[in-house]
Amino acid sequence: MVDTRALQLSRDRARTYKNLISQMKKEISKVVVGQGRVIDGVLKGVLSNGHVLLEGLPGIAKTLITRAIAAVSGCSFNRIQFTVDLLPTDILGITVYAKDKGFYIVKGPIFANFVLADEINRAPPKTQSAMLEAMQEKQVTIGKETMKLVEPFFVLANNNPIETSGVYTLPEAQLDRFLFKILVYYPEIEEEIHILRQNMTLRKFEDYNISAVASPKRIIEMQEYTKELFVNEDIERYIVSIVNATREPEKYKVGLGKYIEYGASPRASIGLYIASKADALISGNEYVKPHNVKNIAHDVLRHRIILNYEGQAEGVKSDDVIKEILSRVPVP
Repeated sequence: MVDTRALQLSRDRARTYKNLISQMKKEISKVVVGQGRVIDGVLKGVLSNGHVLLEGLPGIAKTLITRAIAAVSGCSFNRIQFTVDLLPTDILGITVYAKDKGFYIVKGPIFANFVLADEINRAPPKTQSAMLEAMQEKQVTIGKETMKLVEPFFVLANNNPIETSGVYTLPEAQLDRFLFKILVYYPEIEEEIHILRQNMTLRKFEDYNISAVASPKRIIEMQEYTKELFVNEDIERYIVSIVNATREPEKYKVGLGKYIEYGASPRASIGLYIASKADALISGNEYVKPHNVKNIAHDVLRHRIILNYEGQAEGVKSDDVIKEILSRVPVP
């Protein structure tokens, strides 16, 4: 027997959270012009309690988007500028000694709700790996002490795709820690005209009067509700089939599959599962539909499909492979 009261409560919560997300996007639009697809992607990452990697050219509002989302969420924000000489202690913190205090810990910038890892591919592997425990376990080890990070905790990293001098390729193990890899493109002409009139060079961030319409507690509530959204067995099988098609493309008659060196891991299935729920919540639904899975498939999979040398030489993109997979896997 269906519990009509529980069903109505769920619908009310879905409506409330959808309205709250709409208010957040309205506030963000005060300072960020356009980039609606990117903002939606970052918000889905926050709702999924995952981390997001942005890839795009310098100067297209990657930092501004993160700062604006942190502001409307009522959360703390720190920015870490990754450089070749950045040390793990510069991120995590350090144990120091003072005569009057003895040994004590000075926390690093990782201790914030929203952390922007700016140009993460500029830091050497040792420093990049210092982020792994924080991103995966939501804790860090400083000296002999392990400390929990504040909640919610969200890392948004960006890397510059056009420079090769002084940069280090992110290892696949670290890439896999990011729920999404979102590509950021140039604005449209009309959007760029609008940018000229309200850019950050002319005004301070505080001048935009962005209101904190949410709070850390509210964000955690939405994350918990996202986990509760219903996914039926057919959708679960659809998600697993999409990931399986990256490993066994010939089974699904994926022509571009010959360019795949390694397919996606079970972490990709988990990512599709939770992110499709976040997409459903933003749409105001109480359960996941096939189009919710399709909406987030590219962002979840593009950094988890490793192409072989032949594919790279032919200029094949992982997005091309994902597009064909989505066209081949039967939709429930």
